[in-house]
Amino acid sequence: MAGDSERSRLFSRRAILIGGIQATLFSVLAGRLYFLEIVQGEDYRTLAEENRINLRLIAPRRGQILDRLGTPLAVNQQNYRVVLLPEQVQNLPDLFEKLKAYITIDDADRKRIERDFKSAGSFNAILVKDNLTWSQVAEISLHTLDLPGTDIDTGEVRSYPYGEATSHLLGYVGTVSEKEMDSDDAGDESVLAIPGFRIGKNGVEKKYDLSLRGEAGNVQMEVNAHGRVVRELARNDPKAGQDVTLTIDLGLQQFMQQRLMREEGAAAVVMDIFTGAIYALASQPGFDPNLFTYGISQDDWDLLNNDIHSPMMNKAVSGVYAPGSTIKPIITMAGLEAGMLDPEARTYCPGHYDLGTYRFHCWKHGGHGQVNLRQAVAGSCDVYFYDLGRRIGIDRIQAMAKRFGYGEKLNIDLPHERGGLVPGRAWKFANKHEVWQQGETLVAAIGQGYMLTSPLQLATMAARIANGGKAVMPHIVQKVGSTIVQSNNWPSMGFDPDHIRIVQDAMSAVVNEQIGTAYAARIDKAAMAFAGKTGTSQVRHISTAERDEGVQTNESLPWKERDHALFGGFAPVGNPRYAVAVVVEHGGSGAHVAAPIARDLLLECQTKNIG
Repeated sequence: MAGDSERSRLFSRRAILIGGIQATLFSVLAGRLYFLEIVQGEDYRTLAEENRINLRLIAPRRGQILDRLGTPLAVNQQNYRVVLLPEQVQNLPDLFEKLKAYITIDDADRKRIERDFKSAGSFNAILVKDNLTWSQVAEISLHTLDLPGTDIDTGEVRSYPYGEATSHLLGYVGTVSEKEMDSDDAGDESVLAIPGFRIGKNGVEKKYDLSLRGEAGNVQMEVNAHGRVVRELARNDPKAGQDVTLTIDLGLQQFMQQRLMREEGAAAVVMDIFTGAIYALASQPGFDPNLFTYGISQDDWDLLNNDIHSPMMNKAVSGVYAPGSTIKPIITMAGLEAGMLDPEARTYCPGHYDLGTYRFHCWKHGGHGQVNLRQAVAGSCDVYFYDLGRRIGIDRIQAMAKRFGYGEKLNIDLPHERGGLVPGRAWKFANKHEVWQQGETLVAAIGQGYMLTSPLQLATMAARIANGGKAVMPHIVQKVGSTIVQSNNWPSMGFDPDHIRIVQDAMSAVVNEQIGTAYAARIDKAAMAFAGKTGTSQVRHISTAERDEGVQTNESLPWKERDHALFGGFAPVGNPRYAVAVVVEHGGSGAHVAAPIARDLLLECQTKNIG
C-alpha cells in the first residue's frame, strides 16, 4: 500500500507541473492573441485589406486641339495594343521569343519593357506594342493560352490629320522621360507612371500639357494569395483633358504652309492688329508630327536633325534675323518722337555716307539723290537713315525698338520663343568689353550689325503701327475648355497720332507708289491695298575689294551665304485689320521674294474675311 501511495503522490506532482506548464503556455498564447487582436488588430486588418485589394490606374482621354472655328487639329484615334499583366507573366524572356512570331520587338523595346516590368508594380499593365493591325490582334488573341500574361488592350493614340501644315503650332507627344518625371512642373505623378502614357513635347501640346492630359482614373481589383485578379470591386473613371481652342484659321494656315513650301527655309505670321490673335503661323520646312506618336525611328530622327534647313525649329518664334530695312519705320518713329526729324527736309544720297575715314554704302549704287522722309522709306534709302541714326543716337534707337517689341520675348503661348537682340552701350560693354562706336549706330539704323529680331516680333511691330500705337501682344490660344485665356484690351503706347499717320503713309508708299521697293507686289484692288516695309539683310561681310570688282549676286553664292529676305506690313491701307511678317532665309531681295508672299497672304485674309 505504501508503494501505491508514493506513486500516487509522484503522479500528482507531475500532473500539477504539467498543468502549470500548460496553463503558462495558454496564458502566453492568450496574451499574444490579445495583443494581435486588440492592440494591433486595426493595423493587421488594414494590411490584410491592402493585400487583398489593389488599384490599377486608367489613362485619361487627352483633350483635343481645335482651330478657331472648332475644326479638330489634334485628335485621338482608337489604338489596339498588346500589354503585359506582370502578375501573370511566368517567364519574361521566353514570352519575348513567343511574341516575336506575331510582332516586332527590337532591342530598344525589350529594354523599355524590362525597365517598366521592374518599376511598374504587379498590377499596372505594361505596354509592349501599339498600333497593331487587325491581323496581329486576331493572331495574338487566338494564341493567348500560349502567351501567359499578355492581353489585347484598346486605347487611344494622338493623331494630327493636317501633318506638316500644323506641325510647329501643335508640336507632338511622346513617352515620359525620367527627367520629365522628376521635374518641378511634372504635375500628377500617378498619371505619368502609367506605362506608355504620352505627354506634350513641343508646341501647344507642350505649353498646355497639364490642361490637355486630364486626370487618371483607377479600378479596384480583388486578388488572391498568388496575386491573381479575382474580380473588379470598384471603378473611378478618369477625367478627360480639356479641349484647347486656338486663334488659328485652318484654311489660312494650310494656304500659308503651301505658299512657303516654294522656299527652302522660311517663316510667316499673320495676326489681328487689334486683338493680337494669330490667324496663321508657319515655318518651312515642317515635319510630320505623326512620326513621334509611336516613337520616331533613329533614322528619321537623324534625318530631321541633320537637315541644314532645320525642320524641327519653329522659325517664326525661335528664328532670329537681322531685320535689315524693316527697322526703318522704328527709326522714323524715334526721330519724330524726339522732335529731331522734319518729314519734308531733304537729304542727299550719292550712294554712300562717309563717317571719318570709313564709307557706308547705300544699297542703290548710284544713290537716290535728294529725298525726304516719305521717299526715303519708300525707296529704302540707306544714306537717309545713316544720317538720321547718327543724329538721334543709339540710345533712342534702342528705346524705340524695345517699345515696338524688339529685344525681349513677347511671351506668346508657344515654347522656345527667342527674344532677339537690340544692342546698346551697356549691352556691348557687358558682352564685348568694348565701348560703343558711332559707326555701329549707323549700321543699327539700317537693321544690321548686332540687331536681331524674329518674324513674330516683326509682325507685332507692324500691328502696333497699324492699330495707331496700341501695345498689342500676340497669342495663339483662345480658350482652354470654356475659359477664355487672353485679354484684348491693350494700352496705348503714348505716340503722337500724327507721327503714326506719317509712318503709315510712308509704308503705304513702299507698296503703292512707283518709287516704292515693293510696287511690283502691290494689290491692284484699292479696297485691299496693303502697306509695309521690305528688308534685305546681309549674312556675310562684303569687302572693299569685292565692291570695287563688283558685288557677287545672291544666285552665285552658296545658299548659306545669301541675304535674308524680309517684309513686315498690314492691310487694308484704308482700314487696317491684319498684320503680316515674312522671312525667307537666304532668299535674296525682300522686295522680290518676301513681299509677294506677304501680298498673297493678305489677299487671302481679305478675300476670306478671316477673323
